[in-house]
Amino acid sequence: MEAVARYMQAAASPSAVEAYERMNRDIDIRAILPAISVPTLVMNRTGDPVAHVDAARDLAARIPNAQFMEYPGNTHPLFTKDMDMVLADIQMFLTGERPAEGSDRRLAAILFIDVVSSTEQLARGGDAAWRNSLVAYYKLVRKEISRFQGQEFTVAGDGFLASFDGPARAVKCALAISSTVKQLGIDVRVGVHVGECAIVDDNLTGIAVHTGARIMTFADAGTVWVSQTLKDLVSGSGLQFWDQGLHTLKGVPGEHRLFMAGLE
Repeated sequence: MEAVARYMQAAASPSAVEAYERMNRDIDIRAILPAISVPTLVMNRTGDPVAHVDAARDLAARIPNAQFMEYPGNTHPLFTKDMDMVLADIQMFLTGERPAEGSDRRLAAILFIDVVSSTEQLARGGDAAWRNSLVAYYKLVRKEISRFQGQEFTVAGDGFLASFDGPARAVKCALAISSTVKQLGIDVRVGVHVGECAIVDDNLTGIAVHTGARIMTFADAGTVWVSQTLKDLVSGSGLQFWDQGLHTLKGVPGEHRLFMAGLE
């Protein structure tokens, strides 16, 4: 961070930066956008803090026959963990063909876990108490993932991402984790989906992963929510589901019927 700060400070004086920002503010090319006659692809992340997604949609709408692609995420750089999907869309736009599927793709059940109100718990108990709780939490979650033959991927803070080759085992693991961590005074929300994923540098990527993450955001504390795709695959598995209606998942096309899962 210090190196970046030095680089930026050496690039221009404060007055030059102000003049540059004023220039950018005053540029308005909307009037000439309809004159663009070459194929155009506009790409933006849903939560981009610099280039607002609504502005990107408006830009694409003003260019004749332009395509607009929206990706999940809240970063300004477009090339992050899902860059394989971004590059595939660019190749499709330029050549009309997607890259050949590699052998690193798999059909999997994806499980996302997040601790509910972790900030509030940290404020109540302090750093040391919360750190001890997290250590115990990580141990319990990893024990259940291993017991149900799952594979753990990147952990971010108090969140977990794991994949399973059986959708029923993924849901049963999620229910076991949700119940087990309560002994620590912790509630989790869990989302489970099934779809094709790609493994890139030991990370799990693809639209199925984003879908699982979005489903998790709708789950209430102590509950496990799943997609209809997953529900339809686990008939007769000893699980039951309660319809939670249609939902729009940010960055994922269409509406999706979600269900809360439980044991029969």
